[in-house]
Amino acid sequence: MIMQGKKGVVLGIANNKSIAYGIAKACKEQGATMAFTYLNDSLKKRVEPIAKEFGSQDFVYPCDVSNPNDIKTLKESLEKDMGEIDFIVHSIAFAPKDGLIGRFYDIPKSSFNIAMDISVYSLIEVVRELKPLMNSNASILTLTYYGGAKYIPNYNLMGVAKAALEMTTKYLAEDLGRDGIRVNAISAGPIKTLAAAGIGEFRFMLKWNEAHAPLKKNVTTSEVGNSGMYLLSNLSSAVTGEIHYVDCGYNIMGMPATIFDENGKQKIAWNGDN
Repeated sequence: MIMQGKKGVVLGIANNKSIAYGIAKACKEQGATMAFTYLNDSLKKRVEPIAKEFGSQDFVYPCDVSNPNDIKTLKESLEKDMGEIDFIVHSIAFAPKDGLIGRFYDIPKSSFNIAMDISVYSLIEVVRELKPLMNSNASILTLTYYGGAKYIPNYNLMGVAKAALEMTTKYLAEDLGRDGIRVNAISAGPIKTLAAAGIGEFRFMLKWNEAHAPLKKNVTTSEVGNSGMYLLSNLSSAVTGEIHYVDCGYNIMGMPATIFDENGKQKIAWNGDN
């Protein structure tokens, strides 16, 4: 199996519908052993059954990435229980509600700082703390979205955070490349996850993407999971600093494709009502 003998940690898994779950599932199916983290007791109740499902019930740890001591403690726990690790999955992002609604220029500075700290700097801090545990051919994977490259309605502050995360991926890739460690990001299409619940008009977004993506469908967590497993495995040993789109091709579109009916008459691709 592709991931046989590899060990890693997944930060930020929320439930069995999250993208991180899809990545963890694909890695487990290919032989990987994983540790999982949770933010608080409420999320611990969701993460523990997932860890048990993957045979990792002994590798579940608290970690609030806004608290540097939690990250240090996570490092100590992983070193004690797992020794060296081969991969990190960073699936953590947050922006206060007032950063996702209203006029963009009205976003409070405090909300901006929180979003950048949790969604971006946490990757840097986690990598810095866990690097001593990482094998020389290790792989790091974070999750982004197209709203970090182009304007997406209602994404607001999170779009700016994802843009920063994508550049952080590239700078970390160069910095860690000399140590043989790879850093990549997956930019998945919209998926019904807990995180997506905070985005306004998300159902419209799903319909729009399905109608206008070249494959005329929305991506699934298992499809993103398989791509994540590839980027964490030795199959991608020469790939680093990449923003890998897994969105059924939506990111290549500059405008909706022309659609013709059976009589050859041009019609719009989607009218928003179906």
